[in-house]
Amino acid sequence: MADVLNAPLHAGRPWPLGAASTGTGVNFAVWAPDATAVELCLFDDSGCVEQARLTLPACSEGVWHGFLPGGRPGIVYGLRAHGPWAPQQGHRFNPAKLLLDPWAHEVVGRYGRQAPGPVDDPQQAAALAAELALHVGSSPDDPNRPDPRDNAATALKARVPAPELRRPRPRRPRVPAELTVLYEAHVRGLTMAHPDVPPDLRGSYAALAHPAMIAHYKALGITTLSLLPLHFRADEAALQLRGLANHWGYSPIAWLAPEPRYASGRPGTTPGDELMDAIDALHAEGLEVIIDVVFNHSAEVDRLGPTLSLRGLANAHYYHLGPHGAYLNWTGCGNAVKLAEPRVVELVLGALRHWAGRYRVDGFRFDLATTLARDRHGHFDPNAGLFAALQADPLLSRLKWIAEPWDIGAGGYQLGAFPPGWREWNDQYRDTLRSWWLQRQGDRGSFAHRFAASSGQFHHRGRAPTASVNFICAHDGFTLRDLVSFEHKHNLANGEHNRDGHHHNASVNCGVEGDTTSPAVLALRHRLQRALLATLLLSQGTPMLLAGDEIGHSQQGNNNAYCQDNATTRLAWPITDAALLACTRRLLALRRRHPALRQACWLVGPSDTGAAATVRWLEPDGSPLCGEAWQAEHGALAIWLHAAPHDPACAAGGADPAPVLILINRDPASCRFTLPAGAWQEQFDSDQPDGHPASADRLAPAHLDCPGRTLRVLVDDPTCGGVS
Repeated sequence: MADVLNAPLHAGRPWPLGAASTGTGVNFAVWAPDATAVELCLFDDSGCVEQARLTLPACSEGVWHGFLPGGRPGIVYGLRAHGPWAPQQGHRFNPAKLLLDPWAHEVVGRYGRQAPGPVDDPQQAAALAAELALHVGSSPDDPNRPDPRDNAATALKARVPAPELRRPRPRRPRVPAELTVLYEAHVRGLTMAHPDVPPDLRGSYAALAHPAMIAHYKALGITTLSLLPLHFRADEAALQLRGLANHWGYSPIAWLAPEPRYASGRPGTTPGDELMDAIDALHAEGLEVIIDVVFNHSAEVDRLGPTLSLRGLANAHYYHLGPHGAYLNWTGCGNAVKLAEPRVVELVLGALRHWAGRYRVDGFRFDLATTLARDRHGHFDPNAGLFAALQADPLLSRLKWIAEPWDIGAGGYQLGAFPPGWREWNDQYRDTLRSWWLQRQGDRGSFAHRFAASSGQFHHRGRAPTASVNFICAHDGFTLRDLVSFEHKHNLANGEHNRDGHHHNASVNCGVEGDTTSPAVLALRHRLQRALLATLLLSQGTPMLLAGDEIGHSQQGNNNAYCQDNATTRLAWPITDAALLACTRRLLALRRRHPALRQACWLVGPSDTGAAATVRWLEPDGSPLCGEAWQAEHGALAIWLHAAPHDPACAAGGADPAPVLILINRDPASCRFTLPAGAWQEQFDSDQPDGHPASADRLAPAHLDCPGRTLRVLVDDPTCGGVS
C-alpha cells in the first residue's frame, strides 16, 4: 500500500463516474462543476485513519478525475471539495468535511448510531449530539461560515469495488402485468419474528429467501415482493437523539450501495453478495423482486442537516434551491433532488442499472415520483428527462416501474399523469374502498369506477387497467387489522406528540378503541377485513397486499411506524390468524384461475360499440344498474364479469374463462340477490372465517341472500370443482 500512497496521480479519464479498477490501477471521477479543486483521501481498511491526500489533477466539463497507479479493489476513500462557501448562491464547499462518493457501491463507516436504543445517559446523549454536529457543514456558532473542524475520522467513506464476476444466474420470472400481485414488505419487519427462520438469519437479506418464507409466498399466491428501500441510509439526527432510527429506510445517502444493517453478518459474506443470492433464490422459485428507490430527497435534509455527499460536491446542481439558497422542500424531508439536471439523471440511471444489472431486481417503486419530473422551474413534466431515459434504456425499459404519483409541493398530486409503461399507486382506490366498507359512504358509481381500475385516471394514451396499483393498506398508514380496530392514530412512541401520520384514515373501531374480547366487536372486525381483502384482490388492476395483513398483524394503532424497529413493525407470525390467511389464499387462487378477475383490457359494458360485454353492473333484483341509480347511496350491487377470448389474461396456464358473479352488500341488513341465468356455483363467501362457502359443492339457487357487510363470489360453470 505504501508504494500506492506515494505514487502521483495521473490524469486518468472523466468516465465512468465513481471508482473503476482497470487491472493496473483505479480511476476516480467525480462531478463537482463549481469546485476549484477536489482531493482524493485514502484511508486504512477500517476507514478510521487517513493515510494520503491527493489532488485530482484534471477537470473535464465539471468532472474531476485522476488515475491511481497500482490501486486495487478494496481501497477505502473519501473526497474533499474546495470552492466558495456562499450558501445564498447555493455553494457550500467545505474541505474540512469528508464526502462520500455518490457512485459508491459499498459504504464504510456510519453516520451516528447504527441501531435504535436508549439515550437516557446525559453524557452518552451529549457525545452523540457532538458527533452528529461535526458533520454539519456550517459553523455551530454562525451558519454563514463553514465549520473548520475535520470530520474524517467518523465520516462515511467508499470502498473501491471489485469487478463483477460472471456467474450463472436464474432467469428473471417476467410475470405478465395482468398476473402480477404485489406484496409490500420490509426486509427486517417481515422476518424478524418468524419462528421457522433461524435466529441468526432473521431480519436479513438471506431470510427473504429462506425456504419457510418462500413457502409462504407461494402458498399465499403473490408473484412479486415489493421491498421498502434497500440502499444505504443515514438516519436523521433528530431520530437518533430520541433513541430511534429511520426503520423504513427513506433517508438515503448512497443510492448504489445496499444497506449493511440488513445483512446477516455470516462469515465470508458481504451485504451485496447476500442480497444477490437471495434474489437469485427467489427468481428460481418464479418470484419477482421490486425495490423502493428514493431519488426525490437525500439524508442531508435542510440547511441544518449534515454535509455527507451531494451537498458538499455540487449543492447548487443536486438540489432545487429557492431565493437566497433556501432548499425547496416539496418532499417534506428538507430538500428536493433536482432531476432537471442531466448529470443528476445520469446518477439516478446509473443507480437503477446497477440494481437491475448486478442484483437483477425486476423493477422499482419510485417514492414521491412527482419530484423526479419537476423541471428547473418546479413544474411537473410528464415527459421529463428521467422518464424518456427509462423508456429508451434497453435494460430498464423491460422492467416494472411504479410511481407514488405525488409530492407535497404545488401541483404535486399527479395521479394518472405518468406516461405509458408506468403503474401508479392509486390512493383514490384506497380512500373510496375504505369509505365504502367502513363508513358506508359513497355511491355505487364511485365504487364501480375504482373496482374497474379507475378508467377516469388511467384509460388514456394506451395505458392498461394494470396501471392502477390498488391498495387498501401500505407501509404508510394503518394495517388492515388496525383499520377496523382504531378510529384514531396512536403514534406517541414516535416522539412527535402524535402530530405525525395521516389524520384522515376513514377507519373504524367497531365500538371499542383497540384490543377487546367482545365477540360481537371481533366478529364485525373480521367480517370487514375479509370484505376489504376480497374487494382488493378481485378488482381489476394490479393489487398490492401489505405484508402482514393476511395474518392479522397489528401496529397497535400506529399509522406512521417509520421509526419503530421493534415489535410494532415485526410481523407477529406466532399468532397468525389462520382463518384470515386461508381466506387470502383462497381469494388469490380465485384471481389466478379466473381471467375475468384480472383482465388486461378495459372492461366493456353491453352498450359499448357492439363489442361483447365483459362486465354487467346489476341491481340486486338482476336488472341493469343505470341512470340515477348509480348515484344512489345504496350499498348493494352485483358485478358480472367475463373475459374476452382475445384478452391476454386468458392465455395463462390453468385459466378458467367462465363468467364470474360478485355479490356485494355493504349495508348491515341482509340483501337478497336474484342470480342471472347460468349454472352458478359459489366459490367465496366473506361471511365465513376462511372464505370457504357452505354451498361450494352444489349449484346455487336462483336467489341468494348476502348477509350484511359481506361479499360473495360465484362462477358460471357446473363442472367446476371449486377452489381448494
